[in-house]
Amino acid sequence: MNARTLFLSPRVTATGHALADAARRRAMGVEVLREWRVPEERRAAPGAALYAGPLFADAVAAELGLGLLEAAPDWPARLPYELTHREIEFSTVAEARQLRRPAFVKPPNDKSFPARVYPDGSRLPGPDAVDDGTPVLVSDIVTFAVEYRLFLLDGEVRTGSRYLTHGELDVAPLDEDPRCAEVLAFADRLASEHLPSAVVVDVGLLSESSEWAVVEANAAWASGHYACDAAAALDVVLRAARTEGEFGAADRAFLRPLPEVVRD
Repeated sequence: MNARTLFLSPRVTATGHALADAARRRAMGVEVLREWRVPEERRAAPGAALYAGPLFADAVAAELGLGLLEAAPDWPARLPYELTHREIEFSTVAEARQLRRPAFVKPPNDKSFPARVYPDGSRLPGPDAVDDGTPVLVSDIVTFAVEYRLFLLDGEVRTGSRYLTHGELDVAPLDEDPRCAEVLAFADRLASEHLPSAVVVDVGLLSESSEWAVVEANAAWASGHYACDAAAALDVVLRAARTEGEFGAADRAFLRPLPEVVRD
């Protein structure tokens, strides 16, 4: 009997349901947490795993005894130009508010404000909404003809999906896409870059130059699977969100800082 349990947030998404079905097929337990706290009897549960959004994960991961892998917040900014084909700067929202040009601005590993093109820095949320020190990625504006989601385990693509074509939702399994071989070849170039052992990376084909480029990195424990194989995606999630003491030295540098949760 599999002793692992996959915990889900109160609002179970389509991906949450797909991962839960895949977990049950492995005789894993599946449990939906109904509140933004972990019942006393389930805290530090042996073999726990988690699939949830960043805010909910921050609220419950420590009580479950979990560590959560994610790419370094400045990872896209440290990539060589030939993998991004645009300038990307790691900064703070206070500095980004000084921008006097259009730019794509996003928080690296959460959703503290919308990730989108801002006409200039004055359109970013003010200090009353977002703390000045909040890290951001500021990117040149590019257009992707088609975008793909890849679940990576130890640098290998375990499963993938097309999800956008010319900015419109267009979902299909990677192995059914005519550009599958090109996507996998580009993903191989990312294996030597500094990533955690379990992560999601989005890549795409640029409209202007027909070059392949990284879109962004995402935490596997919070990423939608689109048309990815749910069982393969679950393999990545189970590595990315597991008991904190199970992580080796190489992955410990990629553990998400968790807030200290004080309960009554």
